[in-house]
Order: sequence, then structure tokens, then C-alpha cells
Amino acid sequence: MRRALAWIAVVVTALVLQSTVFSQIELAGASPELMYLVTTVLAMLEGSSAGAVGGFTAGMMQDFLLDQPKGITALTLTLVGYVVGTVRPYITTPSPLLPVFLVAAATAGGILFYGVVAFLLGQLPQGVGYLLRTAVLSGIYNAVLTPIFFPVLRRVTEASRPKKVYRW
Repeated sequence: MRRALAWIAVVVTALVLQSTVFSQIELAGASPELMYLVTTVLAMLEGSSAGAVGGFTAGMMQDFLLDQPKGITALTLTLVGYVVGTVRPYITTPSPLLPVFLVAAATAGGILFYGVVAFLLGQLPQGVGYLLRTAVLSGIYNAVLTPIFFPVLRRVTEASRPKKVYRW
């Protein structure tokens, strides 16, 4: 229960930051996607099922808050969380740059998947060139923000884990 409340607080905080502070900061027309960053880090630290549930929760919150077509972001973040959580055990490098590259790739791939689904549903207002540029720039933007947010999210994860109980 404590873990769920901690991650809901993280998702709500990231959503508020994304919709207020980071929506004003743009890099060539693209802004950071904190929901992708939070979902990817959650999946890296907790695994595929927690990443999928966290992604679905973050996506539905974002869809309802920002008045977007309901379910597209939830589907996208669910798949991002599941794929990152599934792939992570097979990456054996201890590099500190791994979260940076994984967040960048997951963000770019998630935005492209979102664009494909939105196009299939007739909800994509811009062209393919804009979608590609936004995916790459948002991936770069999230990669730059990862060294700031990753230690905080890892600390939340470690603090919310239950303590081991030793019985005699």
C-alpha cells in the first residue's frame, strides 16, 4: 500500500510539473514528456508488471487532465512500461548512462507509437515529419532530465520497499 501511494504521488507530481512548468519550456517545438520518464524509470527499477500498471495509471491521468482522446496515452505508456521492464533484465551493463539511453529510446519509441495509433484513429493533427522531430527532441529532452530525476525516483523506490523482518 505504501509503495502504491508513493508512486501515485510521484505520478501526480510529474503530471503537475509537466502541465505547468515544463509545458512552457520548449526545445524546437517539443517539450519534455515526464510521464514517459517516470514510467520508464519505474519499469527499470520494479519490473514489467509494475511498469505496465504505472504506465496505465500515468496515461489515464494525463488523458483526463489534458483533455486528450482517452486511452491512447494509457495504451502507449502501458506498452512502454511493459517493454522496458521486460528488456531490462537482459541488459547487463553496469553503466551509469544506461538509464539515460533507455529513457531516451523509450520516450522516442513511445511518442512514435502514440503517433501511429493516433493516425489510425484519425486523431493526428500534424504530419509525419513533425511527429518524427517531436519524438527525437522529446527523447533528447528526457535524456537530459534523467540524471536529475533518476536518483530521486530510485530513492522513492528504495524507501517504499518493505523492510526485511527477521524472526527467531
